[in-house]
Amino acid sequence: MNVVDLMTTEVIAVSRDTGLREAARLMFRNRVSGLPITEQDGTLIGIITEADFLRLEVERQEGARDQVVTVGEVMSIGVVTVRPEMEIYEAAKIMVVQEVKRLPVVDDDNRLLGVISRADIVSIFTRPDDVIEDEIREDLLRRVLFIDPDDLGVSVTNGVVALSGEVGTRAEASMLEELTNRLDGVFGVETKLTWLHADVDD
Repeated sequence: MNVVDLMTTEVIAVSRDTGLREAARLMFRNRVSGLPITEQDGTLIGIITEADFLRLEVERQEGARDQVVTVGEVMSIGVVTVRPEMEIYEAAKIMVVQEVKRLPVVDDDNRLLGVISRADIVSIFTRPDDVIEDEIREDLLRRVLFIDPDDLGVSVTNGVVALSGEVGTRAEASMLEELTNRLDGVFGVETKLTWLHADVDD
């Protein structure tokens, strides 16, 4: 699954001239932790987050900053972004390493396409068991491994996949287990697969 499959495309963005109070109201009203800042053509130039407002309040109380009225005066630049074709696990890794809650999604010209958040990625783990089972049968078995889905036992319970039956070789059994483990929403794989032919190295 890629970023484009989960990202939110209806993004609330502001310009550098947007007032701080308006930006704060937008964030509060829409329950988001940050707002992308774009030019008129949609080019991403920065972001303002809850952390920026916290820092601004500290600096204001300590007299370390002059009067500020627009987001352009406090926005964070050098924003970490992702592309729509990036795999979800790579976006999740960036969020963990960078300690951010959301990532703007941009095209090759740095124009804003959407946003992907932690909540979007968490939604992967809510995939229904029957959807996962169908993906294993129709995508992995039928289209990738060219195995008739009816020849194997496949069941999914709370995200744990049980595989049983006979495949051609041990390599096929290992590949099926590995590919199944990589599917979104899969927490584990229990396999009772056997194989008809020995591999060359056996």
